[in-house]
Amino acid sequence: MNQTDAASPSAGLSTMGLGAPLLLMMLLAMMVLPLPPVALDILFTFNISLGLVVLLSGIYSQKPLDFASFPTVLLLATLLRLALNVASTRVVLLEGHTGTAAAGKVIESFGDFVVGGNYAVGLVVFAILVIINFVVVTKGAGRISEVSARFTLDAMPGKQMAIDADLNAGLVTQEEAKARREEVTREADFYGAMDGASKFVRGDAIAGILILFINIIGGLAIGMVQHNMAFADAVRNYTLLTVGDGLVAQIPSLVLSTAAAIMVTRVSRAESMEQQIVGQLFGGARPLAVTGGVLAVIGLIPGMPNAVFLILGGLAGSGAYLIASRKKREQARPVAAPPPAPEQKELGWDDVVPVDTIGLEVGYRLIPLVDKNQGGQLMQRIKGVRKKLTQELGFLIPPVHIRDNLDLSPNVYRITLMGVTLGEAEVHPDREMAINPGQVYGPLQGIPTKEPAFGLDATWIEGPQKEQAQSLGYTVVDPSTVVATHLSQILSDHAHELLGREEVQQLMDKLAKTNPKLVEELVPENVSPGTLQQVLRQLLQEKIPIRDLRTIAETLAAQAARSQDPAVLTAAVRVALGRSIVQQINGMRSELPVITLASELEHILQNSLQSAAEGEVVFEPGLAERLHQALAEAVKRQEINGQPSVLLVPAQLRPVLAKFVRHTLPGLHVLAYNELPDNKQIKVVANVGQ
Repeated sequence: MNQTDAASPSAGLSTMGLGAPLLLMMLLAMMVLPLPPVALDILFTFNISLGLVVLLSGIYSQKPLDFASFPTVLLLATLLRLALNVASTRVVLLEGHTGTAAAGKVIESFGDFVVGGNYAVGLVVFAILVIINFVVVTKGAGRISEVSARFTLDAMPGKQMAIDADLNAGLVTQEEAKARREEVTREADFYGAMDGASKFVRGDAIAGILILFINIIGGLAIGMVQHNMAFADAVRNYTLLTVGDGLVAQIPSLVLSTAAAIMVTRVSRAESMEQQIVGQLFGGARPLAVTGGVLAVIGLIPGMPNAVFLILGGLAGSGAYLIASRKKREQARPVAAPPPAPEQKELGWDDVVPVDTIGLEVGYRLIPLVDKNQGGQLMQRIKGVRKKLTQELGFLIPPVHIRDNLDLSPNVYRITLMGVTLGEAEVHPDREMAINPGQVYGPLQGIPTKEPAFGLDATWIEGPQKEQAQSLGYTVVDPSTVVATHLSQILSDHAHELLGREEVQQLMDKLAKTNPKLVEELVPENVSPGTLQQVLRQLLQEKIPIRDLRTIAETLAAQAARSQDPAVLTAAVRVALGRSIVQQINGMRSELPVITLASELEHILQNSLQSAAEGEVVFEPGLAERLHQALAEAVKRQEINGQPSVLLVPAQLRPVLAKFVRHTLPGLHVLAYNELPDNKQIKVVANVGQ
């Protein structure tokens, strides 16, 4: 059984996808290899049958998209007809001197029976068919296809907005909205393909005219020169064969042109063409009544075919009477009482919508960035951001809930955390952002802007300008990368807010699998879950990952007997993680450049800390300004030298100064003396306060 099941997919794959190559090989063979008259009869009959099947399928389809493969079918049918023309031309020119039956019964019948054996009549009939097909049907259908394609593409944003509005109003579900968006996309693709397919039909009509003249001229030359036929016999044989060949090809061509015209002229409603025509043309009695009266008046005029007009007038009047009678019966029919309105459901807790932990709202023009069916890459980029931050920080980043928001400008996106907006920017989905990293060699033409994550100068440029921008030193990124980078920066800055009780419990459960005794001793015997959450949050707020959860737990278990203050416990954990913290800042280098405080300034700050209530230090405004300015200058010098900025202070001052510079100088790391590993050497690069 297992062997059979394993072999079945391979057997299916061996025959999968061979239909189209075989069909193309057949078409090429028909153009190259000579076909016997019997094969031509079969293929011409199949061509006529195919045209009728396509026409009836177009008539009976409920909507144009029900026959979405019509452009492809039209192309294949056109190629089949042209291949038949080549094959029949070869037979006509090779065997035309033997008589009108040389190319098979089908061509002979169309050349003899249909036009009565008169090639002059055949030429006239062929010319009329070509004019009808080329000038009337094909030209009109092509123009309608072109206009329909243009207006369908122009209407796509409006249709997308209508779908989004219905979704926001709760009128449709997410699945229904997705299906309607797919239908809008398919409709645009269909009319765009029909615009191109109509050109094939137009070219086919032109090819039919050229093939007619080539066959007649070539046949006369071959018959009179190679076979010594009389001019009259050559004209009769080759003209009848050519006209028969042209008619047997033009009739299916006209049928397919008509089918194409029907497909592009019908309205996109869930009704067949028959239902639309009957319902709209004969839905009212007045048009038929007036028509019947006009025909009756014409039938009374002397010299006119009175009987015909009077009969048709009577039929029209009778039809109007029947329609009016039916409408009266429908109006007199008692109307069923409307069903009772459903009782309003009592509100419950299920009606309370929870706030999204992380939300991303986009304007309607940014929907293609998040739609995989339209080639959007933003969903994949967001997954990458979550994976990267999860691995770096040490806990699972919650999913990002993405939705469209019609209240936003079309090109604007908004990032929310717990329902609060933390970031908002505008992107252009049809452009790319060229970011100025600090040193470039020339300006760019485009839309000036600011990179939303780090505030760098940038320009929205067209796609062809990408190579020029890179050659000038710009960093060029696509809109999806801009949004993903902004999201990553916000999540990194607010990672501590994402760590809830559930995440802490998951971390403890994972640690218990490898260190069950440690977790059993720690929580809740020595540290409460709330205290543990506060410690982990403070570490994340200070940009310290919590990946080394074992070291954190062991430190808390050892220090819990001395203090339950989260700040004290966090300081102890920082000392235990000192090697990891310094390596994160300075890498594997043995020497750490640091900025220190002058002893007098340290003394002032320590006195302020001792006199402050609950460890909250309020800096004297002048002192705070001078301290911030001096630190900013030192950080700037370190950035120019390509070195990290580290402020080394006593352990008592570290929390206060870390809070002081957290938002104004985010690139400055504040370390305590006891957090430095023993194997690290320090190099004082600046002394603030002297």
